[in-house]
Amino acid sequence: MYTLRYMRLQDIPHVMEIDQLAFSTPWSMNSYIFEINDNRSAHMIVLEREGEPLCIVGYGGMWLIEGEAHISTIATHPNWRGQGLGEVLLGGMVLRGMRLGATYCVLEVRVSNVPAINLYRKYEFQIVSVRKGYYRDNNEDAYLMHLTPLDAAYLERFKARWQALQARVTFTDLLSLGRPSSCEHPI
Repeated sequence: MYTLRYMRLQDIPHVMEIDQLAFSTPWSMNSYIFEINDNRSAHMIVLEREGEPLCIVGYGGMWLIEGEAHISTIATHPNWRGQGLGEVLLGGMVLRGMRLGATYCVLEVRVSNVPAINLYRKYEFQIVSVRKGYYRDNNEDAYLMHLTPLDAAYLERFKARWQALQARVTFTDLLSLGRPSSCEHPI
């Protein structure tokens, strides 16, 4: 059983561990603190395995700006991949974006990251352009992918995917309860 919830400051060390395993240019602790405490556009989430002392298996970040839900980061711990958990994170962010009034969703992904591209396509993201040399570590290109429009018709298709996912992966979605205030979660 898993819980999808907003990231807290005490989650940061666990998130950074996954970040360092997943990406060659991980975010800094200060970046995560800023996203949680100061960036009112940011919605940082984690997927926690229940029944174990703070076992974060994945995380994601989304910025909501003027109708755009921009997925800034998403990763699953390598030991937990292939179980649909990345899909829970992606679906949770897309659903949260729709609930908050986003009319479209965007993200960048390495052109070599075929598993991620396939997941995004499953949720109807389309490649709209290539950003040459986007990634600083090796100058790899990125696909810019859009999911548009986030309308009633898409919501119906999304609900069917979300229900099918819930049948495969048991999780509780706490994102619908709203965003915690940063002062509730001191380091």
